[in-house]
Amino acid sequence: MPVVIYVFSLCTFAFGLSEFVVAGLVSTMAVDLHAPVSAVGAAVAAYAAGAAIGAPLLTALVAHWKDRNILVLAMAILAVGSVAMSLAPTLSLLLAVRFLVGLGHGVFMAVASDAATRLVDPQRAGRALSVVWIGLTLALALGVPLGTLLGSLWSWRGIFLAIALLGVAGMLGLLWCMRGAQVPHAPRAGGAWTALKAITHPQLLVTAGIGVLVSVATFCFFTFISPYLLQVTAVQVSWLSVAMLLFGVCSILGNLLGGWLADAGNATGSTLWALAGLALNLLGLYLLRDWAWPMMVLVGALGVCFFCIVTLLTLRLLTLAQRHVPASSAVAAGLNIASFNLGTALGGLLGGLAIAGGGLVYLPVLGAVAALLAAAVLWRQGRRVVGPMSAA
Repeated sequence: MPVVIYVFSLCTFAFGLSEFVVAGLVSTMAVDLHAPVSAVGAAVAAYAAGAAIGAPLLTALVAHWKDRNILVLAMAILAVGSVAMSLAPTLSLLLAVRFLVGLGHGVFMAVASDAATRLVDPQRAGRALSVVWIGLTLALALGVPLGTLLGSLWSWRGIFLAIALLGVAGMLGLLWCMRGAQVPHAPRAGGAWTALKAITHPQLLVTAGIGVLVSVATFCFFTFISPYLLQVTAVQVSWLSVAMLLFGVCSILGNLLGGWLADAGNATGSTLWALAGLALNLLGLYLLRDWAWPMMVLVGALGVCFFCIVTLLTLRLLTLAQRHVPASSAVAAGLNIASFNLGTALGGLLGGLAIAGGGLVYLPVLGAVAALLAAAVLWRQGRRVVGPMSAA
């Protein structure tokens, strides 16, 4: 595996930490910024909105640039933005900066995912993609808990300064490693307008729609995991840390599993089985809601299922793009990232509506329905798309 792919992983770790560490620092930030906790929580949404917009749209606008220049610029945005966040005197300024850094996050993930699959043989594309994404899962599993601890002992502003240093390290690594890396160029002709039109290709939109449903299925439950475990399962507060740790660690396993399955052949079939597993897992969270230890196991399995599907769907969308819109494969990767961010936001919204209408207890059932719908859409698409897609 080329060294630069591991540098991509370091960079995605830095971006992932920037996105998710706020969840563990909300209370501290609220006190320091003299703002309500509910308002500070919008810092996660602001970042996700930037990633959702930046991934397909900005990637299309810079599609004619060299990969190296795009990736280095994205890391520079992270580094400068992290310093600005550490110095932000008000919540409104913090939200604006997080939106801008989110734009850079979306572009980086799109271009790095596309470049990684072109740096290796097609038979190893899934593993290369999983290495890129493992940085994000490591941020969830290790970075966020450590950042939360250090933020409470030290300062939340110091955490963002540390992220800025990671951004600089990633930028220097890209400048050094990509100087000699031979990245096969995708034929990018037609400019930004052609790249933007590629987003509307029916096969790409259908696959992105599956990604939205998968995120809705996962995050309509996971967004409210704390009140679900405390009020429905009636666990002690200490069990929440166990659940979050299991989800993070198992997310790494799911990411690696997805890369292995993608390279093993018949990735469409593997994705259908993974979606079935996600639906069964969510039903288990409903049926076994009264037992603490089975719930912990199922929360970990949720991380495996979700990130396995993320890797499989990312490679699927890139493969479809290389077939239908080869000049815009990076934009297609951006569409994939946007779909997961959109699904995350919709999952939280639909979960909130479900709580208002029927109560917390039915959240996993809603998620299972979304997972089964995603499987149905994928199965129908698989019948229409023949040839190499059966193995990718």
